[in-house]
Parts: sequence; structure tokens; C-alpha cells
Amino acid sequence: MTIIDGADTRKPDGSHRVVVTGTGAISPAGVGAKALWDAVMGKRCCIGPITRFDSDPFEVKIAGEIPDYDPIELGLTKKEAHRLARFVQYAIIAADEAMSEAGLSMESEDATRIGCVFGSGIGGLEAFEQASVTLNTKGPKRVIPLFIPTVISNMAAGTLSIRFGFKGECTNVVTACATGTHCIGTAYRSIKHGYLDVALAGGAEESVTPVSLAGFGNLGALTKSADPAQASMPFDIRRSGFVAGEGAGAIVLESLEHALARNANVLAEITGYGTTGDAYHMTAPEPDGDGLMRAMRMALDEGGFKPEDIGHLNAHGTSTPANDKAESIALRGLCGEGCSVPVVSVKGVTGHMLGGAGAVEAIVCARSVSEGVVPATTGFAEADPDCSVRVLTEPLRDYPQKVALSNSLGFGGHNGVLAISPYRG
Repeated sequence: MTIIDGADTRKPDGSHRVVVTGTGAISPAGVGAKALWDAVMGKRCCIGPITRFDSDPFEVKIAGEIPDYDPIELGLTKKEAHRLARFVQYAIIAADEAMSEAGLSMESEDATRIGCVFGSGIGGLEAFEQASVTLNTKGPKRVIPLFIPTVISNMAAGTLSIRFGFKGECTNVVTACATGTHCIGTAYRSIKHGYLDVALAGGAEESVTPVSLAGFGNLGALTKSADPAQASMPFDIRRSGFVAGEGAGAIVLESLEHALARNANVLAEITGYGTTGDAYHMTAPEPDGDGLMRAMRMALDEGGFKPEDIGHLNAHGTSTPANDKAESIALRGLCGEGCSVPVVSVKGVTGHMLGGAGAVEAIVCARSVSEGVVPATTGFAEADPDCSVRVLTEPLRDYPQKVALSNSLGFGGHNGVLAISPYRG
């Protein structure tokens, strides 16, 4: 037992409690975690017509782009804007905000005890497309020398570690759309078991590119709706596929002992983490939701919670028919058929940010429990009998919670769940 300022910094098994001390985001809602939160709480759909390239040849006409994106205006150097892929740029912008909010001074820290676990589901798609065109039109000698380090998905973690001087664990967890959640969960475990004191964790994606929309579109995963307000509709009976979104979410995690020792402002606590595999299908979730249900139970068990303690579920909720149905079945399997747990998906606001989704959703979930509110699900209006869960159309306020769950699912059958609680000393 370690007591600091009256708080027990250890779990009952002796492992470290892990808290959130900084958050940062760039999303279709704009720059900053506050812009994301305000859009989610205000039910503001941030999806719109594709502007980055000519969408005429595509059946898909809308996406969740970063509005008015200018990396120089947002603090990157001309060299960074030229050399770094968009997903890395997004990661830097989100991470700078998270580190600033955490108030971490590297001059007084042991850099070998600070790590970075930051991923991307796909990596530098835009640079990959451009290099492929160059290869096929101008020949191999014209492909830029930095092509490989530009596109590989670990470069967000590597760049952030270089930027801030982190010399501990530097890892990139890649699990498609569960990437952000698994990165945060991996960082949580490293701190919980004493390998790190602090970690910067999250995910980033630059998914609004021609090849991305062509691939997901031909797979049948994207909605063809041209009306942003009738496109991303999680759990709604009219849903017809997801909307591609982009951006990044970053979270600073610390052992409670470390956070209290430096008088950090604690935003929330990560109280559990569950991760499982479906072993079922390349793209479809397990229809009975068993893998996800087991991951949710693992996250609850680790924190010493029961299903009836769940304040709300921040669902993966992609607005695809199969995903939302399977996730609803999983929640009912965990809590019982009479389940009344409030459910929210933020993808009606941002679209599906793929590898960045779990990170921005963890930020929203952490703020929800810390403020005692639950946002509504933007885009949801008509309930689907196959998704018989309590999806909110208006926010819940003055709603204290013991724990909330934040779910992510990825192609390949990857399930990740974070249990997030309000911090109590």
C-alpha cells in the first residue's frame, strides 16, 4: 500500500493505479479536445462533402474531413508539413495538446520511464498513392527516398518519442479500427505493472483518400448517402454503412503515484482493460457478440466492477448493420435482456476515424464520467428492433457514474474495451 495525499495509489493486488492527466484531439469537429466535446454534446454532425479530391467517379460523396486543415497554421514547421504523412501530423497536433494539458516537464523526468504507444490502422495512405503514381508514370528512380519511413504506421510513435524525448517503450499497436483503444490499453498495462511511469498513447488516421474510399466502398462498408445528416446513424434502423473520418486522439497516462507526486491534475482513471479475438471472419464481427462480451467482462472484472455498475457504454457503433447489431447483442449478453445501460456512439459527429476512433472515444468517455454526463448519439432517431439497447437522443446530465466502458472492434476480429472511472482519491 502506498498512500500519497490521502490516496491509495495501488490496486488491491499491489499494481499501480493508472490515471489520465492530459488529452488532445484533432477531428472533423476541429482542433482540440474541447472542440470534439462541444460537438458531441451539441449533437453537431461534422460530416460534409468531400473537398480534398474529385469525388465524381466515386459512389461515396461525403466524409469527415479535418476542416480548413493547414499544418503550418497549427504549429508544424514547413519541413514537418512536407516530410511527415498526414496521420503523423495529426498525431503531433493531438499529442502537443495532451502534453500541454498534462503539464509534464521533461527536464525533471527520467526519460527512460516515459513511453509512447501510438498507432495507425493503415498509415500513410496519401503518400502511398502518390508514390504508386510516380512509380508507374516516371519510374522507380523518382520515388522519394523517404517513402518507406513516411508511410509506415509506426512512424507516429517514433516521431512523437523523438519530439518529446521519451526513451521508454515505443510501440505501435495495429488492430485496424481497434488500434487507438489497444494502444491505450497497452500503455495502461505497462504503467500498471511498473514498466513505465508515464505514457503518451492514442491513434491517428488519414483515411479520406481515393484508394481508401474506393476500397471500403467496394467492400460495401461505406454508406452511399449524400446527405450528411442521414449518413452516419449508429443503431438506427435506417443505417447503411459508415462514413470515413480522420484525425487523431492522444492521452497522457500516469501512475497515480507519479501524478500525485508532481501535483498533476487528474482527469479520470483507467480502471480496467479487456482484449479478445473473435476467431470468426476477416471483416464481420462475431454475430453473437461473444468475443466483445468477454472483453467487456474482462475490463469490468479488472476494476472490481459488476455489469450493474456500468454508467454508460461508449460504443464502437459504426452505423453498419452487422456491427451495431452484434454490439447490442454483446451488451445484452453482459447485462441481461432488460439492459437499460445508456449507449452512445460519437460516429454520428465524426464519422469513423478508424485507427484514431478508439482514442477520441476514450477522451469523450473520460470526460463523460468526470463530469457526470452521457452524450446523445447524433444521427440516431429510429430504433432498430435488432438493436434493443438504450440509445440516447438527448444527453443525460447530473448523472454520476462508477465506471463506463469504451468499446472498439477491428477487422480480423479484434476487440478492445477500456473501463474508465471518475477519479476518486
